[in-house]
Amino acid sequence: MAIDLGKKGYLYPQAVLVLGTYDEKGVPDAMTAAWGMMGDYDKVCVCLALEHKTVANFKKTGALTIAPATARTVKEADYLGLVSGNDVPDKVAKAGLHAIKSDKVNAPIFEEFPLTLECKVLSLDEETGFLIASIENVRADESILTNGHIDTDKLEAIAYDPDSHDYLLVKGRVGKAFHDGLALKK
Repeated sequence: MAIDLGKKGYLYPQAVLVLGTYDEKGVPDAMTAAWGMMGDYDKVCVCLALEHKTVANFKKTGALTIAPATARTVKEADYLGLVSGNDVPDKVAKAGLHAIKSDKVNAPIFEEFPLTLECKVLSLDEETGFLIASIENVRADESILTNGHIDTDKLEAIAYDPDSHDYLLVKGRVGKAFHDGLALKK
């Protein structure tokens, strides 16, 4: 028997994303968001509260990086979501992250995150906080690659459970896209 849970944002899995920007002085800033998704082959969409320092930063620079948090970076990613850059301007340093400048966009890449999308801002809805960014480049550390492709078991991306407030490991293959359903076409 199914039970109604009400009007809630329970769409699973919810990626845990770390967004990186530079402030007006060139200091790296980062925040964590869980309301993101692919919007097209080369676009990412994220719903954000407009008062974040990261939002103010990318409105000025037109760029940001987006990295999925991993099992190894759960503590750092959680900290970046707990603390506001408006209150703690050096929160990236306090999280122990090391930033290098992207050569594709005006935003930092954090060495601790093995996968980074380097993005340009396409639009930001000032009423809803809905960001659309174009992916200019994907940067992957060799440690998460197998035969030149991202190995999700090596990446160990995490997801957010909005009901329990747990971080969950996204791991293991359960099927093959564009293949397994062919058995039902017969």
